Amino acid sequence: MTSLLRRWRAGNAAAGQSLLPLIYEELRRIATRSMRCEPADHTWRPSDLVSEAYIRLIEGGQPEWNDRAHFFAVAAGTMRKILIDHARRRRASKRGSGVRSVPLDEQVPGTSRPIDLIALDGALDALAKHDSRKARALELSYFGGLNQHEVASELELHVNTVARDLNFARAWVRRYIQDNS
Repeated sequence: MTSLLRRWRAGNAAAGQSLLPLIYEELRRIATRSMRCEPADHTWRPSDLVSEAYIRLIEGGQPEWNDRAHFFAVAAGTMRKILIDHARRRRASKRGSGVRSVPLDEQVPGTSRPIDLIALDGALDALAKHDSRKARALELSYFGGLNQHEVASELELHVNTVARDLNFARAWVRRYIQDNS
């Protein structure tokens, strides 16, 4: 896959076409994870999100992906932006009514208060201004579905550093949302 990514980056469109069957299932898994807290009546399915993200990825010019993990991290970030844009449009059309809340991280003990996707996006943006590495680690973990070893590989950090960064980022984001809601 890394070889195909590099050939695609070099301008080989055929490599990009060969890549799609290899990446589709993983992109679908990321989309399913990203959409897990969307309302049941959401107009998109995970496959729709995959299609939209893939179109944005290929229309964005020549890709700059270093390897498999980097590609999926970029794809996850793209899906995050798509869902946030959709949530903003939905919120604007409803003038604030019907805002859908999502949990920050279902695996973190003590996370009982749901937050909405736009609040999470704002918190991640604020965290990025404070510490971009920790914000990126949380984004890769939460939206990308990467485990700590994959995040460590993507960010070129030791897995213990990633664990500390994720713990800090989760706590920081929870506190930020609590203080700003």
